Amino acid sequence: MKIVITGSIAYDYLMSFPGRFKDAFVVDKLEKISLSFLVDSLRRQRGGTAPNIAYTMALLGDRPTIMATAGQDFAEYRAWLDAQGVDTSAILEIDGEFCASFFVNTDEDHNQIASFYTGAMAHAGKLHFADCAPDADLTIITPNDPGAMRAYVAECKALGLPYIYDPSQQTLRVTGEELREGLDGCTLLSLNEYEFSLVKEKTGLSEAEILDRAGGLVMTCLLYTSPSPRDRTRSRMPSSA
Repeated sequence: MKIVITGSIAYDYLMSFPGRFKDAFVVDKLEKISLSFLVDSLRRQRGGTAPNIAYTMALLGDRPTIMATAGQDFAEYRAWLDAQGVDTSAILEIDGEFCASFFVNTDEDHNQIASFYTGAMAHAGKLHFADCAPDADLTIITPNDPGAMRAYVAECKALGLPYIYDPSQQTLRVTGEELREGLDGCTLLSLNEYEFSLVKEKTGLSEAEILDRAGGLVMTCLLYTSPSPRDRTRSRMPSSA
């Protein structure tokens, strides 16, 4: 079975601040915040939803294909994925853009200040299954450019290509109508407990109604275990050299 995974390709920049963010804020100056935090560690890790899933599948002996857009800084990442047994032939590198990037700073109380740069991910709509993976048997639609996610759902339905719908981190961004369209007819709906509640709220559908539309539901439950700042931002893949 040829499985094609769509989604973000990103680098995660993880920083640790040896203090508390709240100590830097002046209550009567919050309308004009200008702050710089001196961090004591910085790690860059390979990230993105599509490579994370593909890497795990490769560990299980499969050879998944990633269909996604990446930036001019992707060469080392591509070579690493190839070495892990992931098919990168359907990844398009965008000249003049960097890979999507996640920057997060975590303080001693586990509070986080983060920014996400879309970068090359914004071009994901340029890719199509008919061109990049015409022999796909199953695809996984994971968080990506919202327009591309919507287009992939429509293309899967037009081609009769089974798909797993995983809006997860983009559940807040996409509309209720887009969520209904994505879960309607999907092979599986995949998200966590909180995201599932958000899907019900935004679509106006009950759990029973969602299960009537989707082929199945995979839901993870959230457990809080007071992780350290390092654990809280740990990637699911080995970090970059």
